[in-house]
Amino acid sequence: MENMDKRVQKEVEFHDRWAATIDVVALDVDIYFEGSTSPENRFIMRQLGDIQGKRILDLGCGAGENSVYFARKGAHCIASDISSGMVETALKLADKYGVKVDGKVINAMNIDFPDNSFDIVYAANILHHVNPKLALQEMYRVVKPGGKVCFWEPLKHNPIINIYRQIAKDVRTEDEAPLDINIIQFTKKLFSDVKFDTFWLISLWIFIQFYLIERVSPNKERYWKKIIYEEPRLRRLYFRLERLDYLVKKLPFMKRFAWNIAVVATK
Repeated sequence: MENMDKRVQKEVEFHDRWAATIDVVALDVDIYFEGSTSPENRFIMRQLGDIQGKRILDLGCGAGENSVYFARKGAHCIASDISSGMVETALKLADKYGVKVDGKVINAMNIDFPDNSFDIVYAANILHHVNPKLALQEMYRVVKPGGKVCFWEPLKHNPIINIYRQIAKDVRTEDEAPLDINIIQFTKKLFSDVKFDTFWLISLWIFIQFYLIERVSPNKERYWKKIIYEEPRLRRLYFRLERLDYLVKKLPFMKRFAWNIAVVATK
């Protein structure tokens, strides 16, 4: 328990420091869900459909792009994070866009809400910072029967991304652990219906391009943010590579070698 408390504290400190550097004026929330280089969220939104009037918990809200996007679509959203700095940033972003978002500091492994509180629980890139099974059990607990839990996360199987992780130590937390694709089997034990897909195989060429051709230091810029910020210039290239990804994923066992997995599970 003491080791877990120390891990949580390190996560808080890391993300508070990051939050202090974020310029909300520069953030474009639509591109996080509708841009070419956001295939995970495009997949999730296709499964969710209309979210007007839905009560949503954005778990691990980061700078608040997700919460604000949902609020702009008519949802009632709570931006939650273990980092109070990130929650404050999310609320500033909501003010920028003129939408109402509530904020709350929450530990994903002990969600401070009663059972069956939400229509949707959404978590982007948080499970690999915590105990994923414990967090999923909590997400299951607080979503209503018939409600949906959505998450997207990095997987641990791709050798290119694993090299990147070894290089980009300054922009990652010490204890984070990308997921095994078998997290799907655990999720299916909890939920009545589970839909998922994986993303970024051949399209990881963009990371190689950043590093070898554009000479972008992975410790100066977060590549997983850069692909979104610079989506307009990457769009044509990404869609060409995505078509190749689609073909490669048809081969046996290849889905596991993608960078990210996106899941929508119904309680």
